[in-house]
Amino acid sequence: MSNRKSAIIALGSNLQNPAQQVRAALAAIAAHPQIEIERTSSLYITTPVGYDNQPDFVNAVCTVCTGLEGVALLAVLNQIEADFGRERTFRNAPRTLDLDIIDYHHQSSDDPHLTLPHPRAHERSFVMKPLAEILPDFELGQQGKAADIAARLGDNGIQLLSEADK
Repeated sequence: MSNRKSAIIALGSNLQNPAQQVRAALAAIAAHPQIEIERTSSLYITTPVGYDNQPDFVNAVCTVCTGLEGVALLAVLNQIEADFGRERTFRNAPRTLDLDIIDYHHQSSDDPHLTLPHPRAHERSFVMKPLAEILPDFELGQQGKAADIAARLGDNGIQLLSEADK
């Protein structure tokens, strides 16, 4: 299919067996007929950002190839979140699943529903460290390469999920 576009999706969960939620979300994304997962990072345990009175998160990043336009991809991801019981009670609240489009085919967009690249991705080690693992040379907008951004952010509050934790 010649109209396929690349996208980067960040996944996170901190409720109801977060590692399993992230794995099941990857399977749900891969099951969509117009989305093909190309690469998936390791899973990481991360401390909450913003609202910190909640359990740690499990985060990952995947790259996909899709025939969907950006807004349609976002709609699919929002439906997967809803299917997983996502409730949007308040900003940075605990959640069963969070799926964010970090980049969609290197496009820029100021649309309030889909801002591209993701406006805070470069501030979040839980996005940049997994992204740097699978695409270290990926240029995130004007922010630079994923590996450089991840190195600047450091490892504070994020660690690789060990086999024992899975």
